[in-house]
Amino acid sequence: MNHRIIFVLSLVFYLSGCGINNIPAYDEQVSASWSQVINQYKRRDELIPNIVDTVKAYAKHENTVLVEVTNARSKVRDMQLPGDITSNKSAINKYQAVQGQLGNSLSRLLLVVEKYPELTSNSNYLALQSQLEGTENRIAIARRDYIKAVQLYNTELRTYPGKIWKSVLYPDAVLKETFTASDAVEKVPVVNL
Repeated sequence: MNHRIIFVLSLVFYLSGCGINNIPAYDEQVSASWSQVINQYKRRDELIPNIVDTVKAYAKHENTVLVEVTNARSKVRDMQLPGDITSNKSAINKYQAVQGQLGNSLSRLLLVVEKYPELTSNSNYLALQSQLEGTENRIAIARRDYIKAVQLYNTELRTYPGKIWKSVLYPDAVLKETFTASDAVEKVPVVNL
C-alpha cells in the first residue's frame, strides 16, 4: 500500500513539472491580457466625451470632425463582443477595425485642434490630451502583452510536449487570434509642406 502512495505522489510530482498545466495557465494569461486590452479601450472611450465637449466650446464650426468622433465612438459602444473573441478571427478583426476607426477620428480631431491656439493652451484640454496620450500608450502596451500571451499559448499548442497534452487532456483548446497591422499602419503617411 505504501508503495502505491509513493508511486502516485511521484507521478503527481513528475506531471506537475512536465508542462501538463501550461495550456490552462497560458489560456488564463491570454484571457487576462485580453481583459486589459478591453479595459484600456474603455478608458479611452470614457475620455472622448470630455474631449469632444471641450473642443466644441472652442471650435464650433468643426462639426464634421466632432460628429465623426461621436459616430465612431457609438460604433465601438454598440459592438457586441462574442465570448470566443480571442479565438474568432473575424470578430477580433472587426473589433480591431472599429477601434481603428475611432483612433483615426481622434487623430483628425487632434489635428483640427491645432488650429485653435486658445484651445491648445486651455489647461482642461491639455490635461485631457495628456490623459488620452497616456491611454493610447496603455492600449499599445496592453495589445503587446496580449500578443505575447497568445504567442506563448499558441506555441504551447503547436509544439511538444504541449501537443501531446492538448490531444490527451485539453482537446477543446483552440488557437487564439491576435491583432494584425491595420491598413492605416501599413500605408506610408504623406507629408505636404
